[in-house]
Amino acid sequence: MFQELIVLSVGFLVSLILMPIVIQKMRKRRIGGVDVHKKEHPFIPEMGGIAVLVGLAASVSAAILLEPEKTGELASFLMVAVIAGVVGGIDDLKTLNAKMKPFLTLFAGLPILLLRTYNVYGPMLPIIGQTRLTMVYPLLIPVAIAVTSNAVNMMDPFNGTMSGTCTIVTLVLLASGLLLGRSDAALLCVCLLGPLLVLYYHNRYPAKVFSGDVGSLSIGAALGAIAIIGKVEIVAIVAFAPQIMNAFYGLSTIGRLYERREVSRPVSVLDDGRLMATKDPKAPITLARMILARGPLYEYEAARLFIILSAIAGVLALITAYLMLVTP
Repeated sequence: MFQELIVLSVGFLVSLILMPIVIQKMRKRRIGGVDVHKKEHPFIPEMGGIAVLVGLAASVSAAILLEPEKTGELASFLMVAVIAGVVGGIDDLKTLNAKMKPFLTLFAGLPILLLRTYNVYGPMLPIIGQTRLTMVYPLLIPVAIAVTSNAVNMMDPFNGTMSGTCTIVTLVLLASGLLLGRSDAALLCVCLLGPLLVLYYHNRYPAKVFSGDVGSLSIGAALGAIAIIGKVEIVAIVAFAPQIMNAFYGLSTIGRLYERREVSRPVSVLDDGRLMATKDPKAPITLARMILARGPLYEYEAARLFIILSAIAGVLALITAYLMLVTP
C-alpha cells in the first residue's frame, strides 16, 4: 500500500505543478475554446490533458522503479495512453475528420498486443467463468481501445462531466481490482487517479481549463487499457454504461460518425443562464439532451446528474465484480 501511495502522490503532484503552466501557455497562445453553455461565452484554455499525460508518465515511471517486475504491463499501459493522446493533440491543433480520429485510435491498442499484456484466453464472465476466445480476443483489443477513447471524448458536454465520470470509473476499477485480487488493475488505476483528480479540480464548474481531445482520448484509452491489462473487462463495460449509451444514441440518431461542430447543438442556453434541450430535430440525441428533456437546469446541476449516473453504473459494476469473485 505504501508503494501505491507514492505512485499516486507522484502523478498528482506532477500534474498539479504542471496544470497552471499549461493553462497559462494555452491562454497566451489563444489555444482554447468558447464555453458555449455560459451566457458570457468566456474563452477557456484547452489541452489541459497534456498535464494529465505528463503526470501519468511520472506515476508510471515511479511504479516501474518500485515494481520492476510489472514493467511490461506498465509500459504498454503508458504507450496506449500516449498514442491516443498524440492523436488527440493533432485533432486539437489541426482538426481530424470524424472517421480519421477513430481509425487512428485503433493503433493505440497495439502496445498491448505487441507486449502480450492481456489474458490470452479472453475475458472472464460472471457466473459463466473464463471464456476461450484465443483467436478472436486479440482482434477485439484495438477496437476496444478505440471505443473507450472515443466514447469518453463524446461525453464531455458540461464542465467536469468527462473528468468527474472518468474519476468514478477509475475508482470503481480500483476497488474491483482490489476485490478480485487483480494487482495489475489496482496499480494502473493508482497511476491514473492522481492526474485525473487534478484535471477534475481545474475542469469542474466553472471550468478553468478544458482537457481537449489530448486529454479525453488518452484518458479513455487508459481506462480501456486498465480493463484489458487488469483483466476486469466486464466490470469496465458496466461502469462505462453512461458513456456507451451516450455514444450509441448520438451515432444512431445521426446515422454516422460525426464531430460536434458538424451537427446542431443538443443544448441551448436560456436568458437566465439555465440550459435546456434543443427542439431542433437535426440535433443528436445525447445523454445531456435526455437529462434536460424534463426541464431546464443550471450547468452545475446537469453536471451533477452525470456524476450520479456514473456512480449508479459504478455500483452495478462493483456488483458485477462480486459475481466474478464468487464464480468458480
